[in-house]
Amino acid sequence: MIRISLFDQQGLAETAMYRFKQLMGDKLKSRQFNSQHTETMIKVKAINKMTGLGMPKYQQQI
Repeated sequence: MIRISLFDQQGLAETAMYRFKQLMGDKLKSRQFNSQHTETMIKVKAINKMTGLGMPKYQQQI
């Protein structure tokens, strides 16, 4: 089992937030908290979809 240090986890989190803000902007358009939550979840799902589309698919060769 590979252990990830706290510094590595922090670096990954900061990279993810940087990518999110670069692609989606750093401000929310909605004013109500529930609407902000919905807006953020939609943006997160869009980022996850884009990341998934960019990942190569590996197949085991026999």
